[in-house]
Amino acid sequence: MNLLYANDQAGTYPRSWYAATAQAAPERARLDADIKVDVCVVGAGYTGLSAALHLAQAGLSVAVLEAHRAGFGASGRNGGQLGSGQRADQDSLDKMVGRDDADKLWRLAEEAKDLVKDLIQRHRIDCDLKPGVANTGFSKAEMDELHDYAERVQVRYGYDQVELLDPAAFAAVCPSPAYHGGTLDMGAAHLHPLNYALGLARAAEAAGVRIYEGTEVLDIDGGSPAGLRTGQGRVTADHVILACNGYLGGLNRQVAARVMPINNFIAATEPLGDEAGRVLARDVAVADSKFVVNYFRLSGDRRLLFGGGETYGYRFPRDIAALVRKPMTEIFPHLRDVKIDYAWGGTLAITMKRLPYLARLAPNILTASGYSGHGVGTATHAGQLMARAIQGEVEGFDTMARLPSAPFPGGPKLRSPLLVLAMSWYALRDRLGL
Repeated sequence: MNLLYANDQAGTYPRSWYAATAQAAPERARLDADIKVDVCVVGAGYTGLSAALHLAQAGLSVAVLEAHRAGFGASGRNGGQLGSGQRADQDSLDKMVGRDDADKLWRLAEEAKDLVKDLIQRHRIDCDLKPGVANTGFSKAEMDELHDYAERVQVRYGYDQVELLDPAAFAAVCPSPAYHGGTLDMGAAHLHPLNYALGLARAAEAAGVRIYEGTEVLDIDGGSPAGLRTGQGRVTADHVILACNGYLGGLNRQVAARVMPINNFIAATEPLGDEAGRVLARDVAVADSKFVVNYFRLSGDRRLLFGGGETYGYRFPRDIAALVRKPMTEIFPHLRDVKIDYAWGGTLAITMKRLPYLARLAPNILTASGYSGHGVGTATHAGQLMARAIQGEVEGFDTMARLPSAPFPGGPKLRSPLLVLAMSWYALRDRLGL
């Protein structure tokens, strides 16, 4: 089954609060001719649009091929959190790649946050960017771990943007009875993810990028130059960037073996009005310590946007609202009967180590994907790093490419069932509070 069409209508954004409040986006023509460019980018999410923008600004001719619409995939459906650091913490990175590369990865992650903020300011992207992401746990031990880590990062990197919150202080930010203190990172941020993606698309086009929508890439003929075949046309390109994330399909076996698509879900309640203060007293985003993480924030019209629940098959569940309501009610029992106006799913991608997979698949083919829920900053930055690498500046790309990238076990037939088994175990641990 092709994930591009398993849960969505071709060329139509899902019925989400993001789509309902998105800025007008023109429908772009599909590719119906043979063209030649310096770089062809497959996928018009954060990764592909950022790569295209930075390449065009450097004077290269760029075409972006998107099977649906710009920002259609995870880039237009996610929780909108721009977090600090990599998906794994610095202690884990020390063990995986050594202290020197771990330090480089911290600096790259800070560069990623700065890049997103700079792009929004420079290109006047109206996407409700606001500071503040809180991280929280369910016990004193988890709170202490969050506090200790924030203090270690401050000592090691001079990062002083994090407030340590005891249970009372955290309740003054997020009055959920489920949580027991945490941290508030004011150097992190949250935003409207679809409007951010659409703003990147407009900026890329203004720089000269050609974006073709409704244009699925059917196969790639390697070589120099490379050839990409679509339903109605063909692109010949000196360089190719694969920026498909969970929607890669069968375009490349090496990437598919290491990057696994999974589904995550978000619900938007009715506007809460003054009752929003019983959810969040400050306009920040929150993520908790569960393996299948709960994440949430308030929208501009005072709805709770709550993300929770994952599935690992091709199809979304029929009742997404019911799926998300369960963890939402565990965190906010008083919302058990609140009306849910929107509920949607999206396909993201994970890797074995929950770290992005960047690779040079051939001398002229680069890829970046597998952001594992940390994609707003990392994906945008990965696009820039690939653009730099094509121009000969490879240090940042090579540092990210050294991250461990083991294939999922079981091969094409068994990797999905094995993933379901593993995730079910972690979900059980969440329920038991282990």
